[in-house]
Amino acid sequence: MTTILEKLITGWCWFSVLILLSGTGFVLSTLYYKGMPHLDGGLIFGSTSPMDALLLKRQVFDGLFPAIIGTLLLVLLSISWALPVGLAAGIYLSEYAQGRVKLIFDILFDLLASIPSILIGLFGFSLVIILHRILDRLTPSLLISSLSLALLVLPYIIRTTQVSLESLPLETRLTGYALGATRLQNIFFILLPRSLNEISSGIILAIGRCAEDTAVIMLTGAVATAGIPRSLLSQYEALPFYIYTISAQYTDRQELMTGYSASIILLTLCLLLFGLAALLKKRLTQGQPSH
Repeated sequence: MTTILEKLITGWCWFSVLILLSGTGFVLSTLYYKGMPHLDGGLIFGSTSPMDALLLKRQVFDGLFPAIIGTLLLVLLSISWALPVGLAAGIYLSEYAQGRVKLIFDILFDLLASIPSILIGLFGFSLVIILHRILDRLTPSLLISSLSLALLVLPYIIRTTQVSLESLPLETRLTGYALGATRLQNIFFILLPRSLNEISSGIILAIGRCAEDTAVIMLTGAVATAGIPRSLLSQYEALPFYIYTISAQYTDRQELMTGYSASIILLTLCLLLFGLAALLKKRLTQGQPSH
């Protein structure tokens, strides 16, 4: 009976993997089939010379180059805001918080993780309205969008940091104390280096979440034709917003096909960011003993 049950479970697992791979393959093949024929330099740079665009000598208003730059800036800024706060909160929950305080913070962060992105976008929009009454020049911008996305991905970083630290074996946790280290020294020189592998996975997940979200940015600063943002208080273009607007308001088939091409660019951009994060993860964890 046990053998039959194990075979059924194993078969169901393989069947689930097959469904997942088939669905992913179908989505990717559809995007590449419809988008690749329309993917060229003109789609990215429009009528502007690629060299002039890359050197920022001329603005690109009929291509996706500003949206690519805007997406990169948005992801990097959001991770920059979320990473130090998420690491600090995860360390606090793992190493310092106890009893009722830890329970309350666990509940609050679980609630934050369950909030839909559209509500985060509404929060950012409301924040702009409130701050605009104090600072007249403050409008929806790259700064507000990045802060809102940082709030959206904060639970991923907090939880991965907390879980990775709490999962370390007791002998590893006591190593620093045995050598006379303080609690802070033990965290930064013993525990964190041995948790970088899991923490980096959470950061990679946060990068993907920032790069693909549309609901937040459409309410907090993304517009159709803003060009490359000149400051944090400027509006900007982003690939997810472009794909959303094209798919919802296209006028002909050719315009819709550019949405598929933009999706390929967004996927490629995500792969490059993931690759960069994975390379950094490998460099940071190189030579670290596994736990």
